Amino acid sequence: MISNASAETPVASKLEALLNLQRLDSQLDEIRRVRGDLPEEVRDLEDEIAGYEVRVGKFDEEIATLNEQIKARKQAAKDAEGLIRKYEDQQQNVRNNREYEAIAKEIELQRLEIQISDKKIKEAQYQIELKNTDIAGTKQRLDERRKDLENKKAELDTIVGESDAEEKTLLQEREKATAPIEERLLTAYTRIRGNVRNGLAVVMVKRDACGGCFNTVPPQRQADIISHKKIIVCEHCGRVLADVDVKAA
Repeated sequence: MISNASAETPVASKLEALLNLQRLDSQLDEIRRVRGDLPEEVRDLEDEIAGYEVRVGKFDEEIATLNEQIKARKQAAKDAEGLIRKYEDQQQNVRNNREYEAIAKEIELQRLEIQISDKKIKEAQYQIELKNTDIAGTKQRLDERRKDLENKKAELDTIVGESDAEEKTLLQEREKATAPIEERLLTAYTRIRGNVRNGLAVVMVKRDACGGCFNTVPPQRQADIISHKKIIVCEHCGRVLADVDVKAA
């Protein structure tokens, strides 16, 4: 049971307002059904493209960092070469073997620094090559997805364009249709619509069955529905049973 009749608004009027709202929502549902999964596919493609763009940006940043490391290592090797020349000149003026060996050790350390720098430079260059390969592959997929998105958007725009005027009219009518419905009832209606697969929250009883789940509605319950003394919901699916369609009997 959703609510009892109020003195201000007869139950029959409430049910009529709900049926009208359901009619409009069903028409809007049909318009959106024709669009199928296109809106979701467009959103998914946009998200995928954004992900690829972030990935390319991250690769670019990593390559920039590697290039800075290469630059620093080249400068370190250059500085080491300068020190080696300096130490070699000093070796010409040493006074004893001890000084000579001390300078020789410094020269050896600088040559080791050059070897390490060369190794790090090669490693960084290799990493840059790998990242450039990844960038090329990512950009290729990015271009493909952008083309897919362009096609999907064009397809969606065509479908939306065909029903845009009708949808706007229905949305305006829907806004007016919700005005006379009390907030508590509208909230219940929205909740029921969200819980059922076909979007039908308000249905008629046809051929002794609920128009939503098709379970049998007992005669006494049908009599209560026809009396419009209170709002009655299907005990099986929870949909509002607005009236009994005697023509379908």
